[in-house]
Amino acid sequence: MTASPRFETRLAITATAVEAMLGRILGDAPLPGETGRPERLLAAMRHAVLGGGKRLRPFLLIEATRLFGVENDGVVRAGCAVELVHCYSLAHDDLPQMDDDDLRRGRPTVHRAFDEATAILAGDALQTLAFDVLADPATHADPAVRADLVLRLARASGLGGMVGGQVYDLAAEGRWSADGRPLTLSDGEIRRLQAMKTGALLRMPLEAGAVMAGASGEDVARLGRFGAIVGLAFQIADDLLDVEASPQAMGKATGKDAARGKGTLVALHGVAAMRAELARLVEAASTELAPFGGRAETLLAAARFIAERQS
Repeated sequence: MTASPRFETRLAITATAVEAMLGRILGDAPLPGETGRPERLLAAMRHAVLGGGKRLRPFLLIEATRLFGVENDGVVRAGCAVELVHCYSLAHDDLPQMDDDDLRRGRPTVHRAFDEATAILAGDALQTLAFDVLADPATHADPAVRADLVLRLARASGLGGMVGGQVYDLAAEGRWSADGRPLTLSDGEIRRLQAMKTGALLRMPLEAGAVMAGASGEDVARLGRFGAIVGLAFQIADDLLDVEASPQAMGKATGKDAARGKGTLVALHGVAAMRAELARLVEAASTELAPFGGRAETLLAAARFIAERQS
């Protein structure tokens, strides 16, 4: 099954709006409180962020607010904050000390286009800029909501979320095992790793969108559960693509998980079992969204798109 033209159009329109907002956020002019914006650093940050990507995380946040009838520039800004964290993580993941990749989205990775030190600093700056964006009154008038968003992004991206998951991932490659061999991970350990490394930053924008729209605690939690489901689906689809897709289709090297002995559900259970798991996850996502009725049509289409993506 391929994504419907209507969904593809909605995704593309949102990506255009997010790209434009990111361009403004990464503008030349210093903000109040900033002394200056170094040209080389800003160029590296723009390289990491602009000109590519589906903008899926901002899309999920924006669609979560639309579910409750809210649409404004502040919502787009919040989506951009999540994207800034995502792009910082990619710039750091691509470094020789991590995944050692030369291509990202069909272009040289930041450390290849610039150098390793600049890539590290660009990632650092993108991370802090994300929290700058969320804390700014331009994102939401209510300081309590802004504080909630900052806390959710910090928890999703840091020690107990994305960064912690990356540590588990490196350990599973044998980086820190006593004999240098990959650790054998159980199904549960892999799911924990993936829920942290990938899933947390897909769950958070859905919860954040509901918070920005003033949704009930029950609805925030429901969208969080939906986000956890699509986060797992995203990672399983990604692992399948690493096995089956070409580097040209992906815009980056493939086949690296097996070469490193990385613990994935695909490696543990096989391709056929994970195809079945993806179908089950789409059904679970549909069940979570059922109370919203037709209003959740786009989010359900997003779940299908995530499970069936080809790049």
